[in-house]
Amino acid sequence: METLSAIIAGFSAMSVWEYVAVALSMAYLLLAMKESLWCWPAAFISTLIYTLMYWNGALLMESALHFYYMGMAVYGWWAWRYGRQNSTRQGITSYTVQRHAVVIAATTVVALVAGYIMDNYTHADYAYLDSLTTCFAVVTTYLVAQKVLENWLYWVVIDAASIYLYVAKGYYPTTVLFVFYTVMAVAGYLRWRAQYQHKSTTGTAYA
Repeated sequence: METLSAIIAGFSAMSVWEYVAVALSMAYLLLAMKESLWCWPAAFISTLIYTLMYWNGALLMESALHFYYMGMAVYGWWAWRYGRQNSTRQGITSYTVQRHAVVIAATTVVALVAGYIMDNYTHADYAYLDSLTTCFAVVTTYLVAQKVLENWLYWVVIDAASIYLYVAKGYYPTTVLFVFYTVMAVAGYLRWRAQYQHKSTTGTAYA
């Protein structure tokens, strides 16, 4: 009962800006599913809010990650607005277990080094977990751009770890958003896997 009261109090104490960021993040996902150009302004504004919020909350790597997402939102707007006529349709691909092992090992090493620096030379909280989720999110964003099937499995782990991080920091509305993201990542993997398997059997290309 005390835990429930603490969560309710946490929701009540949250800044209106966090609610705006959550709403815009959900809008981004829905608009992107419809291939609407307006998903990118929603992404830019939401990530701008999160960049400032995480910096103030001493989650420095999360802040840096969302600054990176801001840049990707600008690039996404440009690519969809001006680069679409030059784009090519790319099908879903799948990495081997060995290739994923290399990606995971290399990213983990970089994250641990970043976590050590953050833990010893900055005011960061949860420095190692923050660095792990950030470094893997950067890599996984690349996997999304390359339409690698397993990117969704990476997101499941990243989002689940982020849920713990945000609960610990008291970012309850964002926690709800990442629960939603985790469920959507599972659904995304199942959908892409079905498309990939269909492509493998019929030779049909998917964008």
